[in-house]
Amino acid sequence: MNKMYLHKLLTVFLHLDFIQLAVSHCMVHQIPASSFMFPCMSPNETSGVVESSPGSPGEHGTAETNSLVQVAEESLLCCLWNETHSDCSLYTAGIETKTFISSEVNILAPQQTNLSWDIQCWTNGNLELLVCVLKLSNKKSYLNGEFKINLLYVLSELPLEDMSTGSLKDNFMITQCDCTGYDKYECRIPSLKLNYTYIMWLNIIHGATFLQSPLMSVKPINIVKPESPMNLRIEMADKGQLKICWSNPVLTPYPLKYEVKFSENATQNAWQVDEIVIETSLIIGSMLVDSSYLVQVRCMSLHGPGFWSDWSAPYNLNAEDVMYFPAKILTSVGSNVSFYCIYNDKNKMILSKKIVWWLNLAEEIPESQYTLVNARVSKVTLFNLNATKPRGKFSFNALYCCSQNRECHHRYAELYVVDVNINITCETDGYLTKMTCRWSTNTHSLLVGSSLQLKYYRSNIYCSDFPSIPPKSEAKECHLQRNHYYECTFQPIFLLSGYTMWIEVKHQLGTLESPPTCVIPADVVKPFPPSNVEAEITENTGLLNVSWTNPALPNSDLKVQIRYSVNREEILWEISEVSNAPTRSAILKVPDLCVVYVVQVRCSGLDGLGYWSDWSKPAYTVVKDIKAPLRGPEFWRVINEDPIRKQKNVTLFWKPLNKNYSLCSMCGYIVKHHTSENMSWTESVNPGTTYTFPWTEHEHTITVLAVNSIGPSSMNFNLTLSQQMSAVHIVQTLSAYPVNSSCVILTWTLSPSMYVITSFVIEWKNLNEEEQMKWIRVAPDISKYYIYDHFILIEKYQFSLYPIFPEGVGNPKTADGFIKGRNENQNDASLYVTLPIVISSFIFLLGTLLISHQRMKKLFWEDVPNPKNCSWAQGVNFQKRMDIL
Repeated sequence: MNKMYLHKLLTVFLHLDFIQLAVSHCMVHQIPASSFMFPCMSPNETSGVVESSPGSPGEHGTAETNSLVQVAEESLLCCLWNETHSDCSLYTAGIETKTFISSEVNILAPQQTNLSWDIQCWTNGNLELLVCVLKLSNKKSYLNGEFKINLLYVLSELPLEDMSTGSLKDNFMITQCDCTGYDKYECRIPSLKLNYTYIMWLNIIHGATFLQSPLMSVKPINIVKPESPMNLRIEMADKGQLKICWSNPVLTPYPLKYEVKFSENATQNAWQVDEIVIETSLIIGSMLVDSSYLVQVRCMSLHGPGFWSDWSAPYNLNAEDVMYFPAKILTSVGSNVSFYCIYNDKNKMILSKKIVWWLNLAEEIPESQYTLVNARVSKVTLFNLNATKPRGKFSFNALYCCSQNRECHHRYAELYVVDVNINITCETDGYLTKMTCRWSTNTHSLLVGSSLQLKYYRSNIYCSDFPSIPPKSEAKECHLQRNHYYECTFQPIFLLSGYTMWIEVKHQLGTLESPPTCVIPADVVKPFPPSNVEAEITENTGLLNVSWTNPALPNSDLKVQIRYSVNREEILWEISEVSNAPTRSAILKVPDLCVVYVVQVRCSGLDGLGYWSDWSKPAYTVVKDIKAPLRGPEFWRVINEDPIRKQKNVTLFWKPLNKNYSLCSMCGYIVKHHTSENMSWTESVNPGTTYTFPWTEHEHTITVLAVNSIGPSSMNFNLTLSQQMSAVHIVQTLSAYPVNSSCVILTWTLSPSMYVITSFVIEWKNLNEEEQMKWIRVAPDISKYYIYDHFILIEKYQFSLYPIFPEGVGNPKTADGFIKGRNENQNDASLYVTLPIVISSFIFLLGTLLISHQRMKKLFWEDVPNPKNCSWAQGVNFQKRMDIL
């Protein structure tokens, strides 16, 4: 039954214009930045009269001192009271208040309606929550069970007088108040908008009884209760004065003022409020330093309304034998730092002029770096600091304040010097839409517990010559990659704006910043690699022709690098650079035309700014014939007698032409014949490297041509077979000397002749083995030749030397076997053995002569003759005659 009545009441409440009615009759009350009371009583309880408290004028002018307000019989009176005034709102039948106190609801009897609530509302220090705490101050004994309390609210960015109640009445929200203790309830409004106006009211339900507060309004910004100040500490001013310092609470939307209080004895709750200040520090007298004090600080808004924060945690201001200011310093490489010291030795102050400073108890700091701040305070300054080298478990340098007799207290100051010279590099992608920045740091040089954050500021103009850290900045999220680099992406970007960046290193000891660098995205573009890369060896010219397509962006001119190499397992790149080729192609000289080349291309800005693109996908050349072979092959002949047919058969054989001459493949060979009878013909040899034909003429000239897909060779070797020239003897001697199993020296002599020799042909073969004869053509102007082959020195070999004339092949000279008596290798070996022996003998002989000379001198002058006994020794100065030896 109670649930049915409650449902009807809420339905009536929501659908009748309560908000519009209340606002139109000036019944909205401002919530103060303090506690206030909310009493609700029936007219019978007040006996028809409400009397305002003396000396408490009404906030909205609805009641005056000692004034009487006549209340109708069927009305309910609800008031907002605080320590200085009272505001009462009267809902009467004349303004249809009766609809909110329906006859269907069992109104509390006159003796039951006197209820008072202590209320306080504030905005949390995190600025995200509005909290209202209600406490029933005079609950009657007959009110058993808990209350159900809801806080209803509407918010608007307009001030109260400009609100349109018609637009607000359908937009209210409800939050339930939780019971947090005996007759104490807490209501929370989350997700605050600090500068909006909140209109709210309370619904209080006890069983079937429904009570409602008047409308209240508040701006959350006006009732902020800040967080307590934190990080209380003692610091020293430049003039040697001590000051208590603290840090602002986070997220404070306006300036603050602070109240500081001291207590000399922690056991006695005797706090003395010193003063209210607007700075985050307060100079304290030396009297406080000489004894032990507790210090606490609280804060509130400097100008507007609001609450005082809670007091901070107590800070124990305890005088010590040695006090350092600061006790710890975190700084960067290359900076200068200063430490202050107050030294009391056994409750006796040591004058600052008698204080010396030591670093790690191993290095005395020069007196030139001291400053006497006053009679008690000594200051030392360290310049151009180097990074701290860890010493075991210690990652800092210890600074000691000592007396002149080198007595040092065990307390010390800690100096942490960190290298924060972090290099930031950025590159803009080929689409010019995003910029990626990377940076790395040596984690071993950072303190444990450090966090790193990239900060940046974008200016609308280009970078300055000397970038500095601006007062405003934004943080950029960076992610650690597998290569131990951090990577951040800026997207979208402004190509011509200057991005000033630096790394912020945070630690509990302080914050450091790396030297800033400024980047213009347009200056760090890394284009996409060129596409459609093609490569080929050109016909006739035999050059490497490379073509490509430049990327669409950037639109500026580009320079291009081409790298190419023979396609093999071990790639050895050659690099060539081309500047802004309008045809997007280049021609390069390559040493070998008959191999496959792999080619890649990359590009960069012509002005030198930005980066080279990645290398393009590889392109490969195809081996093909460039032009006709450069020359025909070298060939030789073997003549076989056919006694039955009484003719000679000539067999030609030649070595396959290598690619440098064939350019690049071989289709076959052509043998051209020309006889003394002036007959000519050609025959093709394909495949094969031998050719046999009968020789019946007196003279027969043969030419062998190499042929590929382009055509036959133009330069070729000729060989004339002549019956007359085969009888010419011009080689007088021929000798073969073995050097080793892989080399034989062949020497010969010639007789005077009227014929011109164009070349020699050397033949050799093993007579004990059935192996093919080998040959080689050599120059005509030599008389000794080294033959490199595999020789079995105990076998018998035959060597033949043929002189080649333009008219034909002369009679050969043959040598059977090796000549061992005149082996040049043996002569050389004998020389190598004999020469060291001769040199050693000479050195030995020279040493013997020197030793003998010294012995003779000693023996000769050991007993100097007495001039008195030896007539020949008279008048001789033996000291001067020492030089004769």
